[in-house]
Parts: sequence; C-alpha cells; structure tokens
Amino acid sequence: MIGQLGRKLLAGRARALPGPSAAGDVLAEAEGLRVRLGGREVLAGVSVAARAGEVLALVGPNGAGKSTLLAALAADLPAEAGIVRVCGRPAADWPAAELALRRAVLPQSAALSFPFAVEDVVRMGRAPWAGTRLADDDDRIVRESMAATEVADFAVRPFSALSGGERARVALARVLAQRAPLLLLDEPTAALDLRHQELVLGICRARAAAGDAVVVVLHDLGLAAAYADRVAVLRGGTLAAEGAPDDVFEEGLLSEVYRQPVEVFPHPRTGAPVVTPRRSP
Repeated sequence: MIGQLGRKLLAGRARALPGPSAAGDVLAEAEGLRVRLGGREVLAGVSVAARAGEVLALVGPNGAGKSTLLAALAADLPAEAGIVRVCGRPAADWPAAELALRRAVLPQSAALSFPFAVEDVVRMGRAPWAGTRLADDDDRIVRESMAATEVADFAVRPFSALSGGERARVALARVLAQRAPLLLLDEPTAALDLRHQELVLGICRARAAAGDAVVVVLHDLGLAAAYADRVAVLRGGTLAAEGAPDDVFEEGLLSEVYRQPVEVFPHPRTGAPVVTPRRSP
C-alpha cells in the first residue's frame, strides 16, 4: 500500500505545472496600482505589464517607487487600490507554492543567518519543484545556473564569506535555478564590476529570448538602453513614460525626472541611446 508520504509525492508529480508562453503574453500586470507604506502613498495609480519575450526596465530617481512596484508585481506587497495579476490571475489568489513556480524574485540584498555553501544556496531555488516530475532535473539546473553566473568555482565556499558582488551573482543563480517564466530583479547590477554587469544583463536578454518575461530595476540608464525592450520611467510614484528606449530616453523628459540636465545621443556603433549628465567644459 502507498503510505502518506508516497501519496504526497504522487500528488506533487501530478500537479499542473506552468506551460510555455507565447511571445507577447502578459505574465504580470498592474492596473491602477496604489500602494501605501508607512502612511505615505508610494505608488499612485501605476499601470504596467511584463510580457513574455521582453525585458522591461524600471528606471527613475531614488524614491520613485521602482522597488515597490517590483515587490507589488511579485505579490509581496498588498495593493491599497488597483490590481496585480500574475499569469492572468489576481496575485493574491495564487497559493504560495503555485506562485513560486511562476515568478522568481531577486531582492536588492541577500542575507543568510547560517553558513550555507554556495551550491546549497543555489539549490534553494529548486525548492518549489520538490515532488514534481521536474525535480529530477535539479542537479543539472543547479550546475547550469552556477555556470551562467560564474560562481561554480566557489561552489563549496560559505555564502557568508563571499564579497558583495559574489553574493549578488549567487543570489541570481538561485533565481535562475527556480526556472520560473517571470523574473523580477531588483538592482541586480548594483554591486557588480563592469564585466559582471554585462554578464547579468546578457542573462536577462537570454532569458527573454527563451520566452521569459524579465522585469529589472536599474539605475544605469546606459544598461537599460542597451538591454531593455521597454523602459518604464517612474517619478514620485507615478509613471512618467513607458516605451522603447529610443522613444523614452529624451533629454527634456530625463532632465526633468532626474532634476539633472542630461544629454542623449546615439551610440556610434549600435545606435542605442547614450545618456550622460550635461557637464561644463
């Protein structure tokens, strides 16, 4: 006879898993989203959508609401008004175990209380798949995720002994190991050197090309212009502009939003917008 544990394992393997998405499918969206934190309205009626096959960059000055919007799209923050949907379903209606199969979140900072080895931290990303038929792929996916983020060489080192940039890459490897179709990344390049900034944004592009929806909070407008399909410019909890970088990164708008005169010109080789502060000669 099958025991209780066996029944749980069979039930897990029979769970309905996320299917493939078609390019352009909306995997997360906010409509008229309002969020209050500490008595202050942080988002005031924001509407935005993350689509399969695209990288959406959230940009704007400090305090504009970028991280709050990302957390709301992840269903980690409740909305005071408006609605957030993940894969077409109100975010609040997803059981936590099912939501974890559909979206993976990289917070601004990663901290662990125990000295877990790097490989063990990355393997935590496979937890939502435990008991499913895809759990058999755990070892391969963990190896691939560590290789992609260039952390395999220190797989046995304690996470707590790593530098800030190394921790950031391990945290990203955990998110990649989760293999969710919606990736929500909060300032993934903040602690990284030039090489690894390019590596991380290249991974974002690759995941979008594979059919995922990627939402990434960035401060570097050059990276947003080079790698994002669309950018959403936030200002004071509202959406100041949204569209392709070529259309949105305009000197007047950015100078107003950032309260800093900027210059925008096309890159001489790629044609992507280059944004730089306007400086006196």
